[in-house]
Amino acid sequence: MDELDILKKDWNKEKVDYPKLSYDDIYKMILKKSSSIVKWIFIISILEFTFWIAISFLMKGSSYSGKLEALDLDHILIPISVISYGILIYFFYLFYKNYKNISATDSSKKLMENIIKTRKTVKYYVIFNLVFLVVGAVIGAIYGFNHNPEFSSQLELATANGQVFKFYAVIVIVIILVLAVTIGVLLLFYWLIYGILLKRLNRNYKELKKLEV
Repeated sequence: MDELDILKKDWNKEKVDYPKLSYDDIYKMILKKSSSIVKWIFIISILEFTFWIAISFLMKGSSYSGKLEALDLDHILIPISVISYGILIYFFYLFYKNYKNISATDSSKKLMENIIKTRKTVKYYVIFNLVFLVVGAVIGAIYGFNHNPEFSSQLELATANGQVFKFYAVIVIVIILVLAVTIGVLLLFYWLIYGILLKRLNRNYKELKKLEV
């Protein structure tokens, strides 16, 4: 329970004389809470990015990494990585900018606008990560199908047995299932972390709307 909620609870108690808070007092509390929430959104996004970078380095030298290197995907992976990192850095800049804007806000109307802007930024950030995951997986799968000798030999065997459709159907189903599980895990993570923070931010927005009435 935060400071503002405690005060609301106390106001409802009988026979207790609490000092009345002015508009500015309540606004400053909401501003402080909102600024803290947006700061944590920025910090968590950086930690998330650092986590995935660490995972990629830890996978260097693994059997999976060796298979990727054997496929000679550098001409695809490098441009994709550069584009994704560039977009992610832009999102980090937006998160930081939102934090600075909210911290320096001097009116409830402007604070409400900044809260809405922050919510949209987080929404687009999550959508980008999920879409990029799907696109990257599809591109990787298509390239792997066309350049993986093991896949080619299995395809020839399936063709000889008249099971080409079954062969492709199994591969597509496996890819869809893996993507579904991965997206589900990511959505759960985003809901637990960013969803909770945005819920609190949205509550602050509603409190500001009450102040404007």
